[in-house]
Amino acid sequence: MAQQYLDHSKAILTSSRSNFKGGSKGSGIISLFGYQNEYDLRQGYPLLTTKKMATRSMFHETIWFLRGDTNIKYLEDNNCPIWRPDAFQDNLPKMQKEGIFPDSIVKYSPDWDKAMAEYGQRIKEDDEFAKRWGDAGPIYGKQWRRWEYYDHDKGTFVEIDQFGKMIEGLRKKPTGKKHIVDSWNPGDTPSMSLPPCHVLYQATANEEGELELQLYQRSCDQFLGVPFNIASYAALTQVIAQGADMVPKTFIHTFGDSHFYTSIGKRTQWYRDNFREVQQRIRNVSQRQDYLEVLDWINKKAPGDGNEEKYDHVTAILEQMSREPRTLPKLRIAKKPFYQLTIDDFVVEDYDPHPPIRRNMCV
Repeated sequence: MAQQYLDHSKAILTSSRSNFKGGSKGSGIISLFGYQNEYDLRQGYPLLTTKKMATRSMFHETIWFLRGDTNIKYLEDNNCPIWRPDAFQDNLPKMQKEGIFPDSIVKYSPDWDKAMAEYGQRIKEDDEFAKRWGDAGPIYGKQWRRWEYYDHDKGTFVEIDQFGKMIEGLRKKPTGKKHIVDSWNPGDTPSMSLPPCHVLYQATANEEGELELQLYQRSCDQFLGVPFNIASYAALTQVIAQGADMVPKTFIHTFGDSHFYTSIGKRTQWYRDNFREVQQRIRNVSQRQDYLEVLDWINKKAPGDGNEEKYDHVTAILEQMSREPRTLPKLRIAKKPFYQLTIDDFVVEDYDPHPPIRRNMCV
């Protein structure tokens, strides 16, 4: 199943439909619109083996969503910084206004990195600071557990527990087609530190009680985000199945814009200017090890400004594509109400990955 991810990655880099785009986060992207992968969860847990994945961070994020939380303090307390860049960037202008951080900070600069690290530490150590500055906006947890709308008949705002209703609905009508959780609330998206990338998921089951779940993801950071999303939604499928007394069968991942970031500054401009040649060289690869030759060619030709080991995701995926996938692990999750799950309730067995490949997230 890991090969599906690698095949998708190659398609992004080589398809005649792929484009180089300016991007919205200071980095260009190589982008492919529209794709789908399917994972048979009966064959194993689709956790990537071509690089080591931070499973504890992933499960902490899932627990955070399921609790309906949106403040990153829980994540920081558990050494899980994945939402720190977005929350920091979103809160930075107001913090600068109050003199917490200087106005001179330039995005992606060493000062920006230092300030963001300080921000994370203060969230962890100072409850009042966390309460005021740690919220990431009405993101996934809010929408999953406390979707809000105005009831004109009652003249008041009403909250809907979409996730709880999904499990309840599956118990009542397993084969139904209306079991949906939607994270894209148009009224709330302007207030989110990051509008939902994984927008909507739908579940259904067959008459034998085997559950299938499909995710639509509008924006897909293929190197950092997508491996995380595959594994976290496969785990979520299992959580839902257990809550509805079913067996997890399939996770289907449908993609909108899937892409690789191409670093920043002069390096991303080089990718723009040489996009077609990069594509052709990757198309010509016939053996896994040949991807490393393309990687070396890029590093020799593209400008280096010290950021390529942070924000160039193309060289990172080429290294990963040179590796042979290994046997899939298994996932055990304690059978208890979803809102009671803790990190110790998620156990990955027989995971034997290749070493990690580190890159930073563009925000």
